[in-house]
Amino acid sequence: MAIDEPLAGTASTIRHWLLIEHAGPWGRDGLLDARLPDGLGRELRALERRTGARVLLIRKPHRVPEYDDGTVLCFAVDTGDAWLGFAALTTIEDALDLDPHHRSSFTATREPLFVTCTHGRRDPCCAERGRPLAVSLAASFPDVTWESTHVGGDRFAANLVAFPHGLYHGRVEPEEGPEIVSGYGEGRIARLDRYRGRSSDPSHVQAAERALRDRLGLDRIDAVVRERSARRGERADVTFVTANGRHLVRLERTLGAPMRLTCHASHEQAPPVWRAIEIEPVRD
Repeated sequence: MAIDEPLAGTASTIRHWLLIEHAGPWGRDGLLDARLPDGLGRELRALERRTGARVLLIRKPHRVPEYDDGTVLCFAVDTGDAWLGFAALTTIEDALDLDPHHRSSFTATREPLFVTCTHGRRDPCCAERGRPLAVSLAASFPDVTWESTHVGGDRFAANLVAFPHGLYHGRVEPEEGPEIVSGYGEGRIARLDRYRGRSSDPSHVQAAERALRDRLGLDRIDAVVRERSARRGERADVTFVTANGRHLVRLERTLGAPMRLTCHASHEQAPPVWRAIEIEPVRD
């Protein structure tokens, strides 16, 4: 895999999430092949289709449940407006009664959540690079650190997602994780060089945001807000309101160099890449 592929614009485009505590093991398919009660994986997959949410299985890095009485934690996230809530379930089957769109089923919390993909059965890169990161984070931030099934972008492992904003970071080294977590707590993207994008935005908006942040040196999460965007085939324009005024980012999409997109891929593919070709201030 090519380590020079741009990270910008590569976050999975998912607004609503349902994260369910499950210690594993996790098979090739995070839901269908996990050691869940019979039929539960298929029903959770149906819940995904019905709600449009992504269902992840999560666990503590040391496989110790959050509660010792069998309670199962479940989190709902809306990355569009950065909302996070939790529910304590009696059994994991109770997750089928939840819809992440229905906030009344969850207790809202301001405490963030940091998820590192360690889904090695899906792709060995995620375990080899994700596990050391998860262990490093758990040593400093045990209450908010979780491992998860596939979040998207195996080739960018180790992947770290900061909720509730859904900020994706890729190629994160174990020693860099605590800096990212601490920065997020301060309302900052501490490592822009590791930033892939926000999951509630389409890929061209993610790429435009990253390009603008790099240009202006803006690391505060709320310092760059999308105002409008338009895409026409392989071209796109995105306008942002920033701490430095309004700016327009023009982009084009091309194909990157062929590469193996996962550690176990048998052939190479050329991934699409959005690149900023012009950034200019907008005069009112």
